Amino acid sequence: MRRIILPRPPASPFPRVQDSPVFSAAGSVWALLFGMGMLLLGNGLQGSLLGVRAAEESFGSTVTGVVMSGYFVGFLIGSRLAPYTIRRVGHLRVFAAIGSLASIAILIQSAWITPTVWALMRVVTGYCLASAYIVAESWLNDRVTNEHRGGLLAVYMIVSYLGMGGGQLLLNTGTPSDSGLFILVSILISFAVIPILLSITPQPVQDQSESLGVIALYRISPLGLVGSFGSGILQGAVFGMGAVYARSAGLSVAQVSIFMFVLVAGAALFQWPIGKLSDRMDRRKVIAGLSGFGAIVSVAAVIATYGGPELLIALSLLIGAGPMLLYSLFIAYTNDHLRPEQMVAASSTLILIFGSGAILGPSSAGALMDVVGPTGFLWVLALGQAGITGFALYRMTRTETGPVEEQSPYSANPARTAALSPALAEWVLEQEQDGTTRTGPEVASGADHPSDRGPDAVPDSTQPHAGGLPEEPPLDQPRKTEDDMRP
Repeated sequence: MRRIILPRPPASPFPRVQDSPVFSAAGSVWALLFGMGMLLLGNGLQGSLLGVRAAEESFGSTVTGVVMSGYFVGFLIGSRLAPYTIRRVGHLRVFAAIGSLASIAILIQSAWITPTVWALMRVVTGYCLASAYIVAESWLNDRVTNEHRGGLLAVYMIVSYLGMGGGQLLLNTGTPSDSGLFILVSILISFAVIPILLSITPQPVQDQSESLGVIALYRISPLGLVGSFGSGILQGAVFGMGAVYARSAGLSVAQVSIFMFVLVAGAALFQWPIGKLSDRMDRRKVIAGLSGFGAIVSVAAVIATYGGPELLIALSLLIGAGPMLLYSLFIAYTNDHLRPEQMVAASSTLILIFGSGAILGPSSAGALMDVVGPTGFLWVLALGQAGITGFALYRMTRTETGPVEEQSPYSANPARTAALSPALAEWVLEQEQDGTTRTGPEVASGADHPSDRGPDAVPDSTQPHAGGLPEEPPLDQPRKTEDDMRP
């Protein structure tokens, strides 16, 4: 019998999704990514819903600000306590417990419309979300190698932005004055737990991280520490009082949801260009430029507040750029002065400082709104970013920056927890090693890097040999701090 051999179809010029290591890693944790997306949908809706409902219940801007600050109090508590709970009972049990607890919290808020109950439940919600971030981010850290870490983190960031931004639009699906939207938040949070509990992905091991004190970190990077506190105030004001401001400015519920969506998710459009720009020039100039521009836009929005909802929604894309992007720049700038071994501890300290600022954001915006009206929200953003600009310019007169080529790679890093810090530290180290081997013969032969040799330089035996990298530089050989770079 004659065999008929059919020609093989030509190969596609495009890579198959299943052949991509990044998408393969994302597929292995699809339940986690899906669950976090649902959880953030519920959390995004919850923040705007409570702000609008508080305005309708005449809580007052100051009281509403205090209530919304409770979320960040709980977030700080969760960031500190959740790792211990995870080590005791495991990731799955913690995620299931905090999902149930967060679902109960929003239902309690729908039943008892009082500031005291709401403030306590916001603390509970903040604790739950911090625990969820730790579970998710440590799981992602465990499921990917250094080579493809940046790609998986990008997928995670896309899910985060779509979840938080999409949750704002769900405000249009009901009426804030009844319990329907509260029930929807509870459903979304409860549904987020199901795919994770039914998955068979191995659980990661939770390691205990070291610590780096506030004073020690300030000595390494004053701008990174002060800037993280300022960006915490800005983000706290945006998430806590953005919807209250929009509603007080005369926007309808539908317009409030669009305003908040653009304010939060619109910043994703600027992540890549701002990050690339900060990798190619002195980051302090990017920080000063972005915060200065944000202060000007916020002042312009004060004038446009009563100019019509269309103008205000259009400006919201620019209003949210500074508050949503500055924290990532401060993380990258601080990492420029740290060794990879210090990044985990530094990230934990920066989160503590960021959270402290975020607690003040809603309450300060609420108090100012009671004094000057709805534009008090914008004045907090304007003054906060103007302060960051001034301090960045001051630091530029006090110190010089190192070579741009030696800066750590920028990574989109909205304030979460320190759970991803080991992953980011390993990824940054991998990028720096790749950059070292590509720099040229003067580097490969062992030429000194100014940022690699501190005041107590170690013997040359720890420097790269021909074609190689340092073995394991000791921890007492840090990168140069800001003050070490005085002109």
